[in-house]
Amino acid sequence: MLSNTKKLIFIAIFSILSTAVFAQKIFTKADSLKGGLTEERIWWDLKYYHLYTEVKPNEKYITGSNLIRYKVLEPHQIMQIDLQNPMQIDSIIQNGEKLKFSTAFNAHFIELIDKQIEGELNELTVYYSGNPRVAKNAPWDGGFTWKKDKNGKDFIATANQGIGASVWWPCKEHPADEPDSMLISVNVPKPLVDVSNGRLRQVEEHKNSRTYHWFVSNPINNYGVNLNIGDYVNFSEKYEGEKGILDCSYWVLSYNLDKAKKQFQEVPRMLKAFEYWFGPYPFYEDSYKLVEAPYLGMEHQSSVTYGNEFKNGYRGRDLSQTGWGLKFDFIIIHESGHEWFANNITYKDVADMWIHEGFTHYSENLFLDYHYDSLAANAYVQGVRSSIQNDRPIIGKYGVSYEGSGDMYYKGGNMLHTIRQLFDDDEKWRQTLRGLNKEFYHQTVTTEQIEIFISQSYGESLDKVFDQYLRSIQVPTFTYRVLENQLLYKWENTVDGFDMPIRIFINGEAEWLKPNSTGFKALENLPENAEVLVDPNFYVADFNLTE
Repeated sequence: MLSNTKKLIFIAIFSILSTAVFAQKIFTKADSLKGGLTEERIWWDLKYYHLYTEVKPNEKYITGSNLIRYKVLEPHQIMQIDLQNPMQIDSIIQNGEKLKFSTAFNAHFIELIDKQIEGELNELTVYYSGNPRVAKNAPWDGGFTWKKDKNGKDFIATANQGIGASVWWPCKEHPADEPDSMLISVNVPKPLVDVSNGRLRQVEEHKNSRTYHWFVSNPINNYGVNLNIGDYVNFSEKYEGEKGILDCSYWVLSYNLDKAKKQFQEVPRMLKAFEYWFGPYPFYEDSYKLVEAPYLGMEHQSSVTYGNEFKNGYRGRDLSQTGWGLKFDFIIIHESGHEWFANNITYKDVADMWIHEGFTHYSENLFLDYHYDSLAANAYVQGVRSSIQNDRPIIGKYGVSYEGSGDMYYKGGNMLHTIRQLFDDDEKWRQTLRGLNKEFYHQTVTTEQIEIFISQSYGESLDKVFDQYLRSIQVPTFTYRVLENQLLYKWENTVDGFDMPIRIFINGEAEWLKPNSTGFKALENLPENAEVLVDPNFYVADFNLTE
C-alpha cells in the first residue's frame, strides 16, 4: 500500500507525464482542413441539404447526390466541401454548369463560376459514389456497417461521430454550421426498409426498389444524419409531454418485435425524467424514434439507434458496480439524453465534446434521481469514478478535430454532480439545466458559453472549478489536520487560484468551508474527538495529516 504522501507524489508525476504526452501530439494539414474554420468555409452559411443515396448491399456500394443550399455571408469564389477516400466526387453542378475542383487530403475546393454576392441564397449539387469505409468497431470506429440478420437479410447502418459524416456523404464537415432543415432520400432494394432522421414524407415504389424520403425540419449536426436499413417492422405510441403530443415510433427487426415492445417501455420513463430536468424534448416536430441497429447505439437526432440486446444496464453490465446501473437500459437512457446535449446543444468544435458526453453521462444520474431517489443517483455517480483515468484534459485541441480524454464521460458527469452540490439548491440547479436548453435551443456552442451561463446562474464565477476539471488532470485534494480544537485545511494538487467551497461533516453535522491553495485556514472550536468526513458527492481526494 502507498502512503498518502507517496500517493500525492505519484499523482503529481503522472499528471506531468500525461500532459507532456498530450502536448507532443503533432497535428497535420489534414487535421486543420477537417477541424478548422478555413476561409473556404466561413464565407457561407449552410441552410439546407437534400441528400440522396442509393444503397447497393451486394456490392457494398453507394451512389447519390447532395444538394447544398447556402447563404453568402461575404464574397468568395472557393468553397470547401468534404468527402473522404475511398468515396469520390463524380461532378459538381451549379446553375447547369459543371464546376472544377481541386483536392487536398479529404477536402475538395470548388471553383465557383457565378459571382457570389453577399446576402444571396445559392445552391449547388455534388454527385458522389464509391465503396464507403467499413466500420471496424461501430460506433467508435465508424463508417458503414454491412451485416446480415439471423434470417440472412441485409442489416445495414451508418455511425460516424469520430471519423465524420464525410466518410460516406459530401458535406460541410464542421460542427459550427448546421443546415436549418434537411431532406434525406434513401433508395434500397425491396423488401428492405430504410429508417432515417425526421418524419417519413413519402415512399416511392420502383420495380425492384423503394426510395424513402425523410424530412428533418430542425437544425441537425452532420454526424447525427444516419441510414438504417433492414427487415424492419414498426410500432408507435403517443407521449403527452410538455409541448403536447410527441409521436414516438419504434423500428426493430421483425423477429424482435415482442422483446422491443417490452423493453421500449423505458422510453416514456426517459422522457418524463428528462423533460423534468432539461425541459421539453427538443424535436417534437420531427418526432422521437428508436431504431434497432447492428452495433451498440448512437445519438442520431430523432433517430436514436439501439443495439443493447434488449437488456438493462450496458449489455447487461452495471458500469457503476452498485446495482443501480441495472435499473435502466443504458442505451435508451444515454443515447436519448443526447437529444438535449449533442443534438439540441451542439459543440462548435470537437475539442468541446465534453458538452455532449459529460452532460449526457450525468443524465443517467438524473434519471435515477427522478425515478428512485438522490441516494441512488449519488451511489451511481460515485460508482463510476473507478473508471476515471485522469490521463489528459477533458478539453481537446481546437481547430484540428481532436477531442479530449475519454474522461469527458465519467469525470465530466462527476464535475457536474460536484457543481450541483455547490448550488445546494436542487430546484435552482434544475432551472439551470432547463435554462441551458432554452438559452441555446438548436444552437452550436463553446465551452466558454456553457461556463458563463452556469456561473451566472450560480451567482459567482466558477472559472477555477471548470479549469480544474476540464483543463487539468489533477484531482483536487482537501488536505486537513485536527490539532487540538482546530481543523486546519487547504486545497492541494490544484490549478492556481482554486478556492472551491466544500461541504464536510463533523460528527455528522454539515459544515461548509472555503479552502484556498495558498495556505491553511482554521476552523475553531472543534468538538473533542471530532470525526471529520468530506462529503463524497464532491469529486475530490482527501488527505488527513492527523493520521
